[in-house]
Amino acid sequence: MSKKNKAATLPPAYTDEHAESGVHADLPAIETWPNQYPDSGYEIEIRIPEFTSVCPKTGLPDSGTLILRYVPDKSCLELKSLKMYTLAYRNLGIFQENIVNRFLQDVVTACNPRKATVEGDFYPRGGIHSKITASWSRKRGR
Repeated sequence: MSKKNKAATLPPAYTDEHAESGVHADLPAIETWPNQYPDSGYEIEIRIPEFTSVCPKTGLPDSGTLILRYVPDKSCLELKSLKMYTLAYRNLGIFQENIVNRFLQDVVTACNPRKATVEGDFYPRGGIHSKITASWSRKRGR
């Protein structure tokens, strides 16, 4: 048997469990407060420059900057609860792509903005830099 065929019989390095890790984790609620200017259409940008999580396969730390931009409607995100929410990722095994999408989903659930974008700009690991962006708006959905 050739080396190529032998390698093909090994179990996959990444499993469905790795892919789903952290996606359904129980995270703290993001609180909101009433927006006093719901008709103005202004945008809020929140930067989280010391975001950390853990690779679900290797257990190695991932870190980077998360940038949230959203146009609030009836409510705005309360920053202390958002900080507690992001700190919950610190020891959570979750892929970077899932962080960005889960974060966006939880923001939309919390405050039902007119539109929102989450960008994850992760520091290089193993010589690879990744930047992941997910957007949502009421007009077009996800």
